[in-house]
Amino acid sequence: MKPTSGPEEARRPASDIRVFASNCSMHGLGHVFGPGSLSLRRGMWAAAVVLSVATFLYQVAERVRYYREFHHQTALDERESHRLVFPAVTLCNVNPLRRSRLTPNDLHWAGSALLGLDPAEHPAFLRALGRSPAPPGFMPSPTFDMAQLYARAGHSLDDMLLDCRFRGEPCGPENFTTIFTRMGKCYTFNSGADGAELLTTTRGGMGNGLDIMLDVQQEEYLPVWRDNEETPFEVGIRVQIHSQEEPPIIDQLGLGVSPGYQTFVSCQQQQLSFLPPPWGDCSSASLNPNYEPEPSDPLGSPSPSPPYTLMGCRLACETRYVARKCGCRMMYMPGDTPVCSPQQYKNCAHPAIDAMLRKDSCACPNPCASTRYAKELSMVRIPSRAAARFLARKLNRSEAYIAENVLALDIFFEALNYETVEQKKAYEMSELLGDIGGQMGLFIGASLLTILEILDYLCEVFRDKVLGYFWNRRHSQRHSSTNLLQEGLGSHRTQVPHLSLGPSTLLCSEDLPPLLVLSPRLSPPPTAPATLSHGSRPAVCVLGAPP
Repeated sequence: MKPTSGPEEARRPASDIRVFASNCSMHGLGHVFGPGSLSLRRGMWAAAVVLSVATFLYQVAERVRYYREFHHQTALDERESHRLVFPAVTLCNVNPLRRSRLTPNDLHWAGSALLGLDPAEHPAFLRALGRSPAPPGFMPSPTFDMAQLYARAGHSLDDMLLDCRFRGEPCGPENFTTIFTRMGKCYTFNSGADGAELLTTTRGGMGNGLDIMLDVQQEEYLPVWRDNEETPFEVGIRVQIHSQEEPPIIDQLGLGVSPGYQTFVSCQQQQLSFLPPPWGDCSSASLNPNYEPEPSDPLGSPSPSPPYTLMGCRLACETRYVARKCGCRMMYMPGDTPVCSPQQYKNCAHPAIDAMLRKDSCACPNPCASTRYAKELSMVRIPSRAAARFLARKLNRSEAYIAENVLALDIFFEALNYETVEQKKAYEMSELLGDIGGQMGLFIGASLLTILEILDYLCEVFRDKVLGYFWNRRHSQRHSSTNLLQEGLGSHRTQVPHLSLGPSTLLCSEDLPPLLVLSPRLSPPPTAPATLSHGSRPAVCVLGAPP
């Protein structure tokens, strides 16, 4: 602030507007509130200051409004890496149940729900499977579990997997994890389940990923008895390439791989990053698949929830919907709700899921961070004429069987680079403050210290005007009370002319005003202790004290 000059300004209080204007670092105020009378020059300066302040406030309001709209922008970048985590690969045979594993008990319980068979058609269907019909007096089991049916009758990876290599090293069924999906019993490679170490790759191209050869076992496919939604007409396997955190939705997102072909899948990793509200619509909160709330942990520690994924949210939403409608869950759904019976599958669960998918009633926002894989497919026929006889001897199968049942699948990274798609805030708080500071300097020539000067001036005004008013009012009330006490003492001095008071002396009189009791400082100067009695009438006593 500028130093105060002149005796007139020095005598003025700090709350005076002229003193503040002459010392403030804000441009223009000194010309508006300077000494002298009102003139055209002062009026023009006042108009310029008002116009500049109005423009500044308008620009600040506009910047704040833009900031409150929470805009974002998307940045696409490509980055190099020396090592990438290999994705999870889920495989499912398009045939959910093996014909050799079905029993009359399975048809009794699940024939109508899964195959659309009437009880009268069970003997004919068993004969079509090459099985003998149920013997007379057949008694079905009292209970039936759909999950156990798929676990027992689904295709076994030990029988399907003919050859497996990862980065040129042998692998086997022990590198796969069993998982249930809507297509039945499936297997996931590099799932990371149970704390298993995730496999990585250090090179791109063929031979540096997963190479497998599978037997689809067409002889185990169920005969097509009638056309329904659950009857597969194709042959082969479904493949889904996904991250370890994301559950497979292979019936909707799986790739089809056909026997008689070698399929090459070239992948490129993409890392997505989205902003939470209010800039975006992403979420990181996992949805509990149980319809009823889970019981609390007796030790008070909540169970850890899996990372939020879009497919995980949809699966949990479908689970909650089926549990609320049917009181059970389908075998591939997570949670603690009991698995639906075959009758509940047919009458409630399947219709509920189909209706839910048609309505698209699951509102699942994008995850704040996710990984997906872009894929390019190509294929060639196998076996060639030159290799047919060799493969027949190696696999102990006929050439016709190999052409109809064997397929090869190669999954690899195209290169060890990956794409990043990242949402960023288009307007940060620092940018808002920078814009406000720029507008402030441009229009009114002020800074943050100028704001502190204005706040300091307002404090001075509050102290001098508001607190000073109450201080003066209180002082005037005390002054009037003092005058009243002095007048009262003057009228009663003749009644106690020979009395000298000390610090512990009681001055007693029945004619003294009661106000004297509240103001001992106004008593005459004490000299020695004394006691006064004024007849037999009640007296008013005042404690003597120094003036």
